[in-house]
Amino acid sequence: MIPTDVSETVDTTTDEAAYDRRRLRQWLAGRARADGVDRRDLLRMLAATGLVTGLPTAFAASARAAAPAASAPGIVKPLPEEWFTVRGTNAEANFAAFADTGHHTPASRFFVRNHTSTPRLDSDTWTLKVWGDGLTGEGRDFTLDDLKSLPATSRSSFVECAGNGRSFFTSQQGQSVSGTAWTLGAIGSARWRGARLADVLRLAGLRRAAVDVLPRGLDADYVTADGANLGRVRRPLPVAKALDDVLLAYEMNGEPLPADHGAPVRLIVPSWIGIASIKWIGDIEVAAEPLFSPWNTDFYRLFGDAYPPQGSDPLSRQTLKSAFELPWNADLAAHTGHRLTGRSWSGSGTVARVDVSTDAGRTWRRARLHDTARRADWVRWSVPWRPTATGPTTLLARATDTTGRTQPATTAYNTQGYLFDAVVRHPVTVT
Repeated sequence: MIPTDVSETVDTTTDEAAYDRRRLRQWLAGRARADGVDRRDLLRMLAATGLVTGLPTAFAASARAAAPAASAPGIVKPLPEEWFTVRGTNAEANFAAFADTGHHTPASRFFVRNHTSTPRLDSDTWTLKVWGDGLTGEGRDFTLDDLKSLPATSRSSFVECAGNGRSFFTSQQGQSVSGTAWTLGAIGSARWRGARLADVLRLAGLRRAAVDVLPRGLDADYVTADGANLGRVRRPLPVAKALDDVLLAYEMNGEPLPADHGAPVRLIVPSWIGIASIKWIGDIEVAAEPLFSPWNTDFYRLFGDAYPPQGSDPLSRQTLKSAFELPWNADLAAHTGHRLTGRSWSGSGTVARVDVSTDAGRTWRRARLHDTARRADWVRWSVPWRPTATGPTTLLARATDTTGRTQPATTAYNTQGYLFDAVVRHPVTVT
């Protein structure tokens, strides 16, 4: 029988910023493990929290930049040019291709973020191993049929790479950043169905002493550009988040997960940056000590002048963004009615309103929202426009969410180009 009272096993209250600082203190006291993480990097981050002092202030971001390529080796599904822009091992969705897709993104048009190559796994022989000293016993293996025998939960949620919008640090703000030069298409929203991670952890014997869970994928080891083998992609979650709304998803939009999107089972961590939603999941370590990996130490922190010298806390929630469903540099006829459409989303609240400017920000009009705003999901919107003056102009879309936050004019710089949330300047020409 699956217990329904979370308090029976573990305290689920946590503050996401305080969580990391507490874990770092525990590591310094010898009560945390950081497999695959250089001790010097952790000491630098400890200095950022004020726990130790006198350490070097320089930190070189180690994210690998990915240049556009003519093909995407390791991606299984077709990548037609009208739907995708290939960027190294990744495929960015062309946002204009969402215009006729409805609320949810079809798997055929969903972006692909791969560290290596898409593995082809046999769902009949696949198992998920849940193990670690945060469990009461030796752990448990789950087959796909085991997961499907548990109560199924469906969630409509976006998955978005933390670097989505990265290229605008350079093109709009004149700042150099490392990493894949995404525009705004490293996102998609789908209806995911699967078993709650909370149910699986309880069945495996979750102890009150558990503090972290570390899901790990079954794709190949990730080797950086300088030859460092970081192992398989893995990133810890606090137990409180794992017991909240996280899914072990085996369906996407009513169909079995496609290979490129995590088949046979992936994690879905609503509202958080995409790296948390581990694809092709193979095992989950449940630990009674804090855990670290390169994906929350070297990567997915903010470094730069606006942040502590040794970086921010690890990134968790996504930020606030808007995008037009319109080709870049589109030609639009003058004296003709146009319906401008787009989507906005937030990782903190729900989208409350969207304002659109068709004259580079001189005037603004409120857009009509076409979806009920929901947490961890996007809303579609539209605004009519009948231009009269010919020539180039700039379209802007600016969202406000229920936390009261509005997209800013600029985003504070960080060296790896994460969480760009400024209003994007979308050029068009009226002819």
